[in-house]
Amino acid sequence: MTDLQISATGGTAGRFALSRTGLLFAALGAAGLALPLVQFKPNRIVLGDALWLPGALPFGWLAAALIACALFAALPQRLSHGLRLALAVAGLVITLASLGLAAKGLMPEGNRMARVAPAAGFWLLFLAFALMAADALARMRPGLKTRWAVLAGGILLVGLALGSGLLDQTSVMVEYAARADLFGRSLRQHLLLAFGSLGMALVVGLPLGILAFQVPALRRAVLSVLNLLQTIPSLALFGIMIPLFGWVAANIPGAAQLGVAGIGIFPALMALFFYSLLPVVSNTLVGLTSVAPEVRDAAFGLGMTRGQVLARVQLPLALPVVLAAVRIVLVQNIGLAVIAGLIGGGGFGTFVFQGLNQTAMDLILLGALPTIFLALIAGIALDLSVEALSRRGRSAP
Repeated sequence: MTDLQISATGGTAGRFALSRTGLLFAALGAAGLALPLVQFKPNRIVLGDALWLPGALPFGWLAAALIACALFAALPQRLSHGLRLALAVAGLVITLASLGLAAKGLMPEGNRMARVAPAAGFWLLFLAFALMAADALARMRPGLKTRWAVLAGGILLVGLALGSGLLDQTSVMVEYAARADLFGRSLRQHLLLAFGSLGMALVVGLPLGILAFQVPALRRAVLSVLNLLQTIPSLALFGIMIPLFGWVAANIPGAAQLGVAGIGIFPALMALFFYSLLPVVSNTLVGLTSVAPEVRDAAFGLGMTRGQVLARVQLPLALPVVLAAVRIVLVQNIGLAVIAGLIGGGGFGTFVFQGLNQTAMDLILLGALPTIFLALIAGIALDLSVEALSRRGRSAP
């Protein structure tokens, strides 16, 4: 990190080193303190009244002062990364607690129509401290086991925050409470779309990638077709599935009984499957191609057949690259599965598009926030898995 040197001249000359990233986080946090923390809305559609942190809580000035102190204390370049991480976690806790307590204090007793929604100030404060925590963790360079523990701890903290009841009166949680059953069903549908399309892509894409590796003449044709599929905009591809599978269901006997339809989860699953093929096939091909010829020749020298070399040597060595494709596909499909709500495929897109139709931001967040959370968890977990496999491969004799 490049230091920012600030010279102070007077009776005594001094030099203070400030962290540039610390200045960035402080600027984001200062903007968050300058903007409203929450919006009190008579119902979920109207904009409502903006409330700054000092006005949203009886002790709002104290909370604002603590947040400002955490941001200011993280400015020195020489501050230890552990202390910077502690300041970031403290800032996150104070910010979330301020939101939850403000919602509890502002919600009228027995009023089911009013909403207390997080405003721009909350999101900027949350972003500032989240970035500060991520930066501190990256600079601490923790080991693989420590990062797994941090991931598990982060999930646990989110669960505790939601399960404690502190945020129950915030607008998103009020929307969740009114739709808990639908949310659970949408979660299952979203996971089915993301993991089901990934599983289908692995079943088809791995053999196709191996075939393209074994038969070089097929590579260009296979990759050209898959690249063409990848260039189709996601919304257009989901739309193409409607008439295509609608025709199949209407004209091919038994197709409708197997679940084939133009509207619903099946066309959404197939669209995601088509999008998933290129990363799986190309990474399988790249992984197999990158195996050193000396390793392959040594395996043949030990008397292995071509199939044994592929199964016991090349595929295990290519596994980290294949797992990187799994990460790409899973994170991509968790996000793209939101579009399934447009064609009746369910998932969290149901809330997003209902919210757009009703101009209800809280309903949009009910679908968007868990989607982002799932994508982050999947991406980090698979990154750690890829690193673990790569380390094992390097340490193998």
